[in-house]
Amino acid sequence: MFRTDFTSLILLVLAALGIISSNTTITVAMIVLLLMRVLHLQQAFPWLEKYGLTLGIIILTIGVMTPVASGKMSLEMLGSSFLNWKSLLAIAIGMLVAYLGGRGASLMSANPTIVAGLLVGTVLGVALFKGVPVGPLIAAGLLSLLIGKS
Repeated sequence: MFRTDFTSLILLVLAALGIISSNTTITVAMIVLLLMRVLHLQQAFPWLEKYGLTLGIIILTIGVMTPVASGKMSLEMLGSSFLNWKSLLAIAIGMLVAYLGGRGASLMSANPTIVAGLLVGTVLGVALFKGVPVGPLIAAGLLSLLIGKS
């Protein structure tokens, strides 16, 4: 008969959550991972585990910086961000989030058992609250502040 593959079942459930919540990002990610399992491409998993986060951050940074590169955001506009209190607050929060992300990356590499909880929480946040899956590093950074690890 059929042997139960719990890992694939988990990916299917998470893909279903993505579909139910109309979150294309989580749905596509889970389906790609499921297809990799079905097509026996598991040899790519160690590479994705090692470089996937970096690649994702690079793509995210490209997306965020495209208005600068395309000329839609001028030097004057960037300079004016230092004159408005909301922009200054945005800069400070951006710095805080980058700091938390760094702490989170350290915590995740030092404590792999925490990663599962962070991933499940992030996926549920994406699926149920229409979030975006950039949360594990920041969540780990916040967790590191709470539990006193860096």
